[in-house]
Amino acid sequence: MLSKEIRSYFPILDQEINGHPLVYLDSGATSQKPVQVIEAIKKYYEFDNSNVHRGVHTLGNRATEDYEGAREKVRKFINAKSTKEIIFTRGTTTSINTVAKSYGLANVKEGDEIVITPMEHHSNIIPWQQLAKETGATLKYIDLEEDGTLSLEKVRATITDKTKIVSVVYVSNVLGTMNPIKEITQIAHEHGAIMVVDGAQAAPHLKLDVQNLDCDFLAFSGHKMCGPTGIGVLYGKQELLEEMEPIEFGGEMIDFVGLYESTWKELPWKFEGGTPIIAGAIGLGAAIDFLEEIGLEEIEKHEHELAALAMEKMSTIEGLTIYGPKDPSKRAGIVTFNLDNVHPHDVATVLDMNGIAVRAGHHCAQPLMKWLQCTATARASFYIYNTEEDIDQLVAGLRTAKEYFSDVF
Repeated sequence: MLSKEIRSYFPILDQEINGHPLVYLDSGATSQKPVQVIEAIKKYYEFDNSNVHRGVHTLGNRATEDYEGAREKVRKFINAKSTKEIIFTRGTTTSINTVAKSYGLANVKEGDEIVITPMEHHSNIIPWQQLAKETGATLKYIDLEEDGTLSLEKVRATITDKTKIVSVVYVSNVLGTMNPIKEITQIAHEHGAIMVVDGAQAAPHLKLDVQNLDCDFLAFSGHKMCGPTGIGVLYGKQELLEEMEPIEFGGEMIDFVGLYESTWKELPWKFEGGTPIIAGAIGLGAAIDFLEEIGLEEIEKHEHELAALAMEKMSTIEGLTIYGPKDPSKRAGIVTFNLDNVHPHDVATVLDMNGIAVRAGHHCAQPLMKWLQCTATARASFYIYNTEEDIDQLVAGLRTAKEYFSDVF
């Protein structure tokens, strides 16, 4: 387990909720922010606030240096070849939509196939639904195994020579399933398709190497990895990004503007129209520094241990169902569950009264809820600041919820 001292870097955790110490188990929705990130954003606004790229004065130069320095940190973080392959966006949703609208509309036509899975977040379903409608392409799904994993046999059976785009989540935000992205990418490439990876739940927890994965695009968000909200990343192979047209037009992304024609800046700026998310990028850079100081391998190990412990202790509660892989080594630090005859919102409400924050609902994954044959679930998601004591509090809170609703009904 990671040192409990890590918690001291997160000021929000030092409070009581409803008379109980806060136990934050909703990092899958958004992570908390360490003082290092908060101070980096504060410093920018207090000392360096200026627009980037456009000025020659000192503040502008300092802001530009920090903004582009954050891009280099992202490049190293995912082992991209060049900063030209790192596009700053508003988040994972914007990144995936950029691929669908720019690459997709230019390369997908009637009769082509787009392949995804039922475990995807809505942000990795709806853009492809829309692309299929606009182009006449067919949207196909890789069937899941009973435990919520993907088999490469079914991947091979679904991807064909008609497939142009395969888009798969690296880590399911509901099941915690860790998908074999490198192998799926290889199969996609064998059929001439590109591979898009939703890395929103992977980037905070796993060591990513896009060159090793060989994926064509990777999307992730800053706010799930100790960074601020409103900042995300689209990684794309340079040769693909060079051929793609921007989808937002205006200032910053232009080279020359005439009365009737305009040309675009080189990568990565042609995809970053308007004043960029300067403070967000700087905050993301500070978050990357913070996570790398801890070590992504240590973070992954810590979360596997917490998930295994949670599954072991939660399994002792009669009437509690845990969804996803039973083997903790096949899942990230996410445990999604239901209590028999108790709505997840009621479970989450009782837990909140005990200071425990979990997520309840369909988790932006309604097709997966249908596959699970339920309308909603409760989810506990763990991160670097969680401890064994947090698991004990969760289990005690679940027993309280079970007893309360057993008495009521």
